[in-house]
Amino acid sequence: MESTKKTQPSLLNRELSWLTFNERVLQEAQNPEVPLLERIKFMAIFSSNLDEYFKVRVATLRRLEKLKKKTRAKLGEDPGKQLHDLLEEVGRQQQEFGETFRNQIMPELRRQHIHLVSEHDLTDTQRTWVHEYFQSRVQDLLSPIVLDDNLHHLFLKDQTVYLTLLLSEPVKQKKHEDDERIMALELPSKRHGSRFVQLPAEGEEHYVMFLDDVIRCCVRTLFPNYGRVQVNAIKLSRDAELDIQEEVSGNLMAKIKSSLQKRATGYPARLLYDPAMPKQVLKAIMQKTGIGKEELVEGSRYHNFRDFFGFPGLGQPELKYPDFLPLPHPTLPRLSGKMLDAIAERDHLLNPPYQSFDYVTRFLTEAAHDPAVTSVSITLYRVAEKSEVAKALLKAVKSGKQVTVVVELKARFDEESNIHWAEKLQKAGANVIFGIPELKVHSKLALVTRVENGQNRQYAYLSTGNFNEVTSQIYADYGLFTADTGLTAEVEQVFGYFLDRQPRSFEHLLVAPFELREKLNALIDREIKLAKAGKDAYIILKLNALQDERMILKLYEASQAGVRIELLIRGISCLIPGVEGQSENIQQRGIVDRYLEHGRVYVFGNHGDEKVYVASSDWMARNLDRRVEVAFPILDPSIKAEVRHLLDLQRQDNVKSRDWHNHFLGQDDPNALKVRAQFATYEYLKKLSRKKTTKSKS
Repeated sequence: MESTKKTQPSLLNRELSWLTFNERVLQEAQNPEVPLLERIKFMAIFSSNLDEYFKVRVATLRRLEKLKKKTRAKLGEDPGKQLHDLLEEVGRQQQEFGETFRNQIMPELRRQHIHLVSEHDLTDTQRTWVHEYFQSRVQDLLSPIVLDDNLHHLFLKDQTVYLTLLLSEPVKQKKHEDDERIMALELPSKRHGSRFVQLPAEGEEHYVMFLDDVIRCCVRTLFPNYGRVQVNAIKLSRDAELDIQEEVSGNLMAKIKSSLQKRATGYPARLLYDPAMPKQVLKAIMQKTGIGKEELVEGSRYHNFRDFFGFPGLGQPELKYPDFLPLPHPTLPRLSGKMLDAIAERDHLLNPPYQSFDYVTRFLTEAAHDPAVTSVSITLYRVAEKSEVAKALLKAVKSGKQVTVVVELKARFDEESNIHWAEKLQKAGANVIFGIPELKVHSKLALVTRVENGQNRQYAYLSTGNFNEVTSQIYADYGLFTADTGLTAEVEQVFGYFLDRQPRSFEHLLVAPFELREKLNALIDREIKLAKAGKDAYIILKLNALQDERMILKLYEASQAGVRIELLIRGISCLIPGVEGQSENIQQRGIVDRYLEHGRVYVFGNHGDEKVYVASSDWMARNLDRRVEVAFPILDPSIKAEVRHLLDLQRQDNVKSRDWHNHFLGQDDPNALKVRAQFATYEYLKKLSRKKTTKSKS
């Protein structure tokens, strides 16, 4: 008798999938073809990513692990086992990270005449200079805390390096003076201005020192009564998850502010420590902080490698990627032209960082000053600290426009900046809406209403990227300027939902949490139907993350029906491609390069009449069910062709593209013509901008 039991579909664990992504970042640091200072930057990105991972994901699993057994059983996967597996993989990656730094980065720095020296490497002349520097620039920034019986609790700031001091071998022991003393002090990187100290160059040889090592070199001068001072480093990461009951009543901003204050004193997620640290020092730190063995993670001599974002350039531009100067847009006006007039004529696709984000701030600033503009509405998810976007909105308020700003206060790690601008806008007179209870507002929308010939005309900007001038320089995104009445009317409906909280239905936009999942399923079903009818059927998805189980199972169903599926996924993917009887028609790859791939694109074959959507949403449960997200169709034929061409460049990439095993796809055929999508994108967009220049001259 045949078994009727179905085989359980294969899914990759989300946590391990994320670690696989971070390993791709480490691969860039290990790649000798990447310029040296860029490799150092990838080391910083890897470290920064891992810090956030511990603050959020590991901390969450630790909290889940403390739940009662019956409650844990309902989670599906055992959080304790997940924690064990991911910490094992983290340990392996951290070991690889250390070996990369010691055996690849450091020797290459020396080959380039850059010497990262410790206190043991200094010449007599350099040592004298370092001591003078310590006395004039560092000494007054140090505030050691003695770990003795008088100290009941030691508070360690989140994500901050501390140095521990073990004072021993008293020279002339005074009365009441211990044989050993243990102290801790905060490494004053911020107040000093940098984690690094640049020593005087000697010819073409450059010398750089960690601030930590400057202190190690000179700290004994602060304690003349002791013959030996051993210095080691620690760093604490705290639980950063915001556990807020987002009920309708109550002041959400007050709750967020309270949560931010608690974050500094949140549950310890990880204490990194120098393995050379004496046992009695580590024991004292644990006693004074209340940190247990389960939070201890063996690190290295140095922590916070994210500080390598600030490693000095030393006047050697050849050690960085060549500058990609932001390109002028081929169809939008340059500098003096009117943005609204250009958008009234046709749609325009913006491609930051290849093209300047200034077009967005110009759009908002022009609306602020235009006497015919009556209102401006916008969603703000991550706002720059010195936001030109927010400043343009303030100008609009002062010019008498009705300004509606939907500010997401739960944008993790950006709440403080968002709160700052929300309060300024509110005080100026803007209608500030603090998100939606139980939902995050992750859509990126702006809408300008202008009176023309006695009637309202609307102009919209829909994007995959934040209204953030800083991240726009490193995040590769898509943005659409449009005055298409079908799209602008529905963007207005989204803003209407923020005001009255009444669900809407949409003809053109795919909006979560209302219809995005349902309409995506319908689009996939259309391809399944075509495939079963023997017709060509395909789906191409460019996402940051693919984690939602129901959507993955739907893609498996499409694959089994014969639909060809191509996935371009930068980060997490819980789908396993190429499994016989399940996903043999699915290919998956992802690109990690100089820019962070952030744009999302959904393409459905639709029997020769392709449907192309650009979106703010990844395919994760939180995006489809617990966020306000917008996917918008590309209707203009020329822009649709542009999006498809840019997507095809990514599909053809064989330089920075890896499969889901992190295998470089270019290794399969070393003789193939090399296509590096991000460089090819820049060249393509440069040609488009030159065509406009040629036309305008003629």
